[in-house]
This record gives sequence, C-alpha cells and structure tokens, in this order.
Amino acid sequence: MNDDSNNAYYVYGFTRAGPGPESVDGMVPSGGIDEQHAPFFHSIGKVAAVLNVVSQAEFCGPAGEANLQDLAWLAPRACRHQAVIEQVMRRGPVLPARLGTLFSSLASLETYLRENEDAISRFLERVSGHEEWAVKGLLDAARAEAELLARARAGKEGSFSTAPGLAYLQEQSLRIKVKQELDDRLAEVSNGLLEDLHSLASEVCERRILSRETTGEERDMVLNWAFLVPRTGLADFRGRIERANSDQKLCGLTFELSGPWPPYSFNPVLEREVAPEVDISEDG
Repeated sequence: MNDDSNNAYYVYGFTRAGPGPESVDGMVPSGGIDEQHAPFFHSIGKVAAVLNVVSQAEFCGPAGEANLQDLAWLAPRACRHQAVIEQVMRRGPVLPARLGTLFSSLASLETYLRENEDAISRFLERVSGHEEWAVKGLLDAARAEAELLARARAGKEGSFSTAPGLAYLQEQSLRIKVKQELDDRLAEVSNGLLEDLHSLASEVCERRILSRETTGEERDMVLNWAFLVPRTGLADFRGRIERANSDQKLCGLTFELSGPWPPYSFNPVLEREVAPEVDISEDG
C-alpha cells in the first residue's frame, strides 16, 4: 500500500494480532466500505487494526460533507462497515470504530496504536467471550392508561357524584392518579427486569431514549439498555426477556431483544492526542 495523498486509511476497528485462537491470523475479510478495495489487517504489538484504503475526497472536504448528509450514499456504507466488523467478531473480540474513522497515513495509525495498545488490549480481554445485546422497552401508553383507568373506575363504582361539575372533578382526579400509577408501575417493572438482567450480564449501559420519528414505532420507547452478555449465559438472558413479556405485569409494555452487536456501548475512551484526522460518529 502506498500513502498517496489522495488516499486515506479507513478503520473499521481493532482486534487481537496473532498468534492465538482468537487472533486474525490467516483471516481475509470480504467486502469493503467502497466495494473497490479489500479490507486488510495492520498490526502493532498485540493489536491489529482492520482497515481499507479509500479515497479521502469521499469523506473529507465539500464532496465528503455532501456524501455524509446523503442517506442514499451513507446507508450502504454503514451496512458494509457493520458487515466487516461482524466477520471479525466471529473470530474474536473487537473494538469497533465509528463509521467514518480515517487516518491520513499508516504512520499516523501506527502512532495511534502505540499510544493506545494497552487500553485496546485490556478492552479486548474484557469483551472476550461476550456479546452486546440491546433491550428496548416499548409502551402503548394509551392502552396502558385505558386499562388502569377502567380498573380504577370499577373500584370507584357507585361513589361518583351525580352532579356534573363534581363528577368532572372526580374524573380528572382519577385520571391524574392513573397517570401517576402508570409511572410507578413502569418504574417497578423496569427496575425489576433490570436487576434480573444485570445479574446475568457482565456490564450494562443505559442508552438514550429515541423518539417515535427515529424508531418508526407507534409506541413510545421508555427504556433503552445495552448489556455485555457472556455467550454461555445468553439462553438464560433471552429466557428472562421472554418471561417478562409473557407475564404482562403492565398492559401495553413489551421488551424487545436484539443482537449480537459490536460492543460500541462499552468502548473505552482512548487517548486523543494522536486521534484520527477525521472521526465521524454515528448514533446507533
């Protein structure tokens, strides 16, 4: 590979250098961010970077900025980025880089790796034998409130005033209590599940709640967790989610499990003095 000024080195992530059962010795990833150049590995000490040669203009400058705002250009590259990381994950632990992480030269990448080799190695050891799994809670708030309100009304049957003004005030008071009960029940169910799942996982991370516009759901996202789960304990972890959904302790609340994902949620903070020239983060 040359360090042509028109080229840059696109980094997918970092993994273990050989030798060893979880190293990338002999592995040749397929695909690539631009479908023109094959991914390859570049090792420094105990760490190997998974990278690609790309045209710098595709990611930098006016043309690059336009590309990164164009979903038709960005979406397939995000899928290719993910596909390469998943290939490496099947061989061993990986520290995934964010979409659009570039280095201008192999020399700058090597400096970065030397500065961060120990931190990256510790992270790879930490996630070895584990997978990231996402758990999202989705709530049909209207359905949940309607059921709680119906129960509350049944419990108050015969006690409502026949005077319209007073009956209205009683109804409003009941609705306020139901909203508070919904909040309390949601917290109780969520905290109970979190405690159970945390006992089955090595680590947990709370992620930001996404809007309906982002998720495309008609229900509200009420929780968004990431767990670092030992592969040996995945069946128990999955079973606990299934039980939570079958128990239906709160009408209208369901939990969705997805994965395995690259362990983005647990990435360490690395030294930034010799950071990539371009680091375009994705919010996933």
